[in-house]
Amino acid sequence: MASLALRGVRKEYGKLVALAGLDLEVGDGEFFVLLGPSGAGKTTTLKCVAGLEAPTRGRVEIGGRDVTDAEPNTRHVAMAFENYALYPQQTVYDNIAFPLRSPRYRVAPETAQVRIERVTETLGIGHLLRRMPRELSGGQRQRVALARVLVRPADVLLLDEPLSHLDAKLRAAMRAELKSLGDLQSTTSLYVTHDYQEALALGDRIAVLRAGELVQVGTREEIWHRPADAFVARSFGQPGINMVPGEVVDTPVGRGFRSRDGAIALPLGAVPVPPGTAVEAGLRPRDLVLGERPGMLAVTGRVYVVEPLGRQLEVTIDVGAQRIALVTPRERVEPDSLVTLSVPPARLILFDGTTGVRIPVGGGAPEAVVAADAVTEVAGRV
Repeated sequence: MASLALRGVRKEYGKLVALAGLDLEVGDGEFFVLLGPSGAGKTTTLKCVAGLEAPTRGRVEIGGRDVTDAEPNTRHVAMAFENYALYPQQTVYDNIAFPLRSPRYRVAPETAQVRIERVTETLGIGHLLRRMPRELSGGQRQRVALARVLVRPADVLLLDEPLSHLDAKLRAAMRAELKSLGDLQSTTSLYVTHDYQEALALGDRIAVLRAGELVQVGTREEIWHRPADAFVARSFGQPGINMVPGEVVDTPVGRGFRSRDGAIALPLGAVPVPPGTAVEAGLRPRDLVLGERPGMLAVTGRVYVVEPLGRQLEVTIDVGAQRIALVTPRERVEPDSLVTLSVPPARLILFDGTTGVRIPVGGGAPEAVVAADAVTEVAGRV
């Protein structure tokens, strides 16, 4: 095992800046996730670590050793690409065994067989070892490519969206299998994804990238409850966080939030901005409740649409000029009906209306609890 560090890594392709001075530290044995949309610089980061791309500036360190100019085969990293990259003329077994037979590793055949059987059984492809890649489905090929990476000895594992070609059911199962693999529990891993559920389920820590820049690094709890800005807040949750534009106002009991049309007003407690500051209030759909609840602020709205989600409903409600989404257990809710919506003030996340940066609010949500929207359904079963 070894730690991994990127020190001011910048990567330019002509006038395009793919990475703008990236600073990251991944601990020894840590499972670290890079999250961001397409074009954020996630895969470029992996390639710079693997030695497939040379940084324009900055350096890469593995185990405290500067490997910026080192050849890829001397870095002791293993990388799984988003595409399968299987050898079509070799069986599944030979594809997986290929790195173990290289002069660099020279793993004994008996040891190689044990490693291959353990990993392929975990990935559910033990019965496919004698097949050719052309005889496999896309999901099976993806798991073969992943197995080929996991069997080889490495200080750092680089995983570039290895579950992206799997269907939803198989992806959920594979998240659990990845988490349980001994290799990933003990080897420093850098995992790239655009799926917030994968990030929350798998990451010891998560880094959010945007346009080649690092926006925030933190645990799932930190990023969920204390997003650095509105971009990070919008990156997590389905349905997405409700963002209500408004301003900070003075109230008889202290500072408060008021939406632009005055339909939503919430107490804020202590905030480091003056009255009149333009802000956005972030409210996560699973924090909101239909009906009146003690300790919550009740507002009235009209149901716009109701979408069944198994045992739950996604309900969209028009409150004044705002359209608010919430998730609730199944109950009788009709479109166009008037309903009461309860908002917990302690769960409000406040953002500057101009910069999008989060503004600390007194009496915020508990730091050690991740909302059900994020983890109970995903990471809880991992």
